Amino acid sequence: MMHTVLQTDLRFGVVFAGSGGSAAEVGCVGEVVKHERLADDRFFLICKGQQRFRVARVVRTKPYLVAAVQWLEDRPPAETPAPGEDAEALAADVEALMRDVIRIANRLNGKPEKEVGDLRRGLFPTPFSFYVGNTFEGAPREQQALLELEDTAARLRRERDTLRNTLNYLTAASAVKDAFPSSPSSG
Repeated sequence: MMHTVLQTDLRFGVVFAGSGGSAAEVGCVGEVVKHERLADDRFFLICKGQQRFRVARVVRTKPYLVAAVQWLEDRPPAETPAPGEDAEALAADVEALMRDVIRIANRLNGKPEKEVGDLRRGLFPTPFSFYVGNTFEGAPREQQALLELEDTAARLRRERDTLRNTLNYLTAASAVKDAFPSSPSSG
């Protein structure tokens, strides 16, 4: 598959497959940004996620899966959002929570305190919401749930809730660490 991808447009579909082997219906296009062929004919890849899709039908299974897909775009909200619940306000909340999570996580890991810069980097709420979801490494089911949401505000609300829970956990861990500092080991 990688030989075909590298000889054509450098793009391929990525879908989550759980431990049971069943593949998710929603995935995204990955574009190879950089690659290195290893001695054993495997590849080291750096890819950038692009447009989302829903698998309409599997066209071929051998030598690798090929599917017909329906492209997905976020839908506009059905109703006018409540004050503070529009996508722009939610993105600002999520960015502030991310800053706090980063600050406390760095503190817990003994890293020096430093100012966390502009996490949005000028991104509008929709691409920012996908950027945030990408940072939830180690939580592939949560990332998949976020990928499947077709409403930017709903995605940002879920990210806000996840970041609040993470912040609460890290704050508690920090309080425990402060209350019970570890003593240097004697050798």
